[in-house]
Amino acid sequence: MFTATDYSDTPKEKYAQLAKQLDALLSGESNRYANLSNASALLNQFFDRINWVGFYMMDGADELVLGPFQGLPACIRIPLGKGVCGTAAQKKETILVPDVNQFPGHIACDAASRSEIVVPLIKDGIVIGVLDIDSPEYDRFTDDDQEGLERFVEVLVKHI
Repeated sequence: MFTATDYSDTPKEKYAQLAKQLDALLSGESNRYANLSNASALLNQFFDRINWVGFYMMDGADELVLGPFQGLPACIRIPLGKGVCGTAAQKKETILVPDVNQFPGHIACDAASRSEIVVPLIKDGIVIGVLDIDSPEYDRFTDDDQEGLERFVEVLVKHI
């Protein structure tokens, strides 16, 4: 297993390898929660300097509910349009936040979180959930992380 701190490959190569690992890991399994659980575990192993990684899934038309994750207990329900997760789901776009204290309406599930990236899971044009990753460091996530995680989510959505 490699991590985001390995120096042998470029970030794009590392994320390409990660996407291949995910695809192989989930191949042949159709259970959504098993696949989301393994995806969060894989990301938790891949990243350093994070304190939470997991999923919020749509529950009805206007709310996200906590799904499989790695980290401390988290907020259970997030209204669409609220916080980083609800905003990313509503806008159907990735949101990279260098300083969560500067994000209007940030929901602080873990007071230690300083930066965050949220990638929507979109299947057949419909948001079915979001990938959420938090870090206790400011400016933890980069454009390379955003691009790589968007690819990771594309692979994941094929399996859920």
